[in-house]
Amino acid sequence: MKINWGTGIVIAFGLFMAFILYFVVEVQSNSKYDNDLVVEEYYKHDAQFGKEMERIQNAQDLPEKPKVELTTQGAQITFPEAFVPTKIKGKVSLYRPSNKKMDFEVPISISEPTLLVPKKSLVGGRWDINMEWQYEGKSYLSKETIYIN
Repeated sequence: MKINWGTGIVIAFGLFMAFILYFVVEVQSNSKYDNDLVVEEYYKHDAQFGKEMERIQNAQDLPEKPKVELTTQGAQITFPEAFVPTKIKGKVSLYRPSNKKMDFEVPISISEPTLLVPKKSLVGGRWDINMEWQYEGKSYLSKETIYIN
């Protein structure tokens, strides 16, 4: 049987579509490929975006911003000296982009301007840190990324 160029193009398109469909089915059915969203309730989170930007701007407007430093004990978060440590309330969320199961939160309840996240809680790699806190009725949000060796 002789195949002309039109038939060859149709066969090539058919093979290409089968190739793509194979990979779509493989990724969706195999638990090895994790395709979860970063945020579970994406649309609820997106609706709060304006308030989040306001809290980020409040943190940016501070003359002294919170700092995250890696020490031998772990990740040390230092809040501005102008704040009374006992009046700072909130939480520090640590996100592991490569593995959602490693995410955790640390409540901010401090008597000195530093908060230590122990090194045993942090495995090597990238960590995204969100510091959400309130001080005297004003809300702040700072985001940092650290890399643990």
